[in-house]
Amino acid sequence: MTIEEELKGRFRNDYHKGLINLNYTAKQLSYEFFQTLKKHGIAEQQYNVLRILRGFRSEAPLTIGFIKDRMLDKDSDVSRIVDRLFEKGLLNRTENPSDRRQKSVEITEKGLSLLDSMFECEKTADTMLDNLTTTEIRELNRLLDKIREKELNK
Repeated sequence: MTIEEELKGRFRNDYHKGLINLNYTAKQLSYEFFQTLKKHGIAEQQYNVLRILRGFRSEAPLTIGFIKDRMLDKDSDVSRIVDRLFEKGLLNRTENPSDRRQKSVEITEKGLSLLDSMFECEKTADTMLDNLTTTEIRELNRLLDKIREKELNK
């Protein structure tokens, strides 16, 4: 179904259509992924933090700033997300003795177990774009990188 049919609307030009199409599609995919995460009682940003902590375990403990630099959503309140994950026992956080504003964070065994149990979520995410060929997905990634490259060079 085209974006015009989906939204029952028209666009000023192809650039406007592309931006709306990209935004609409991203939100739709994000919503689908959120539904799989919800079954585990975890939000997308919390999942993102846990994945970062697991991926950089060899460099643990990590700082809030390190985590924030790697977040998908750059507007995330990482300190608050870390607090919530700490309350659930999914990570440990310790204050830096020389600067109490800084916290060191690392994933717990419980957090690792949760991620392991969520492997189905990851497999679901992998299938969200499986109607594209390998060549098409590479082209999509190239185009998305090109869009971000322009924004970074402003």
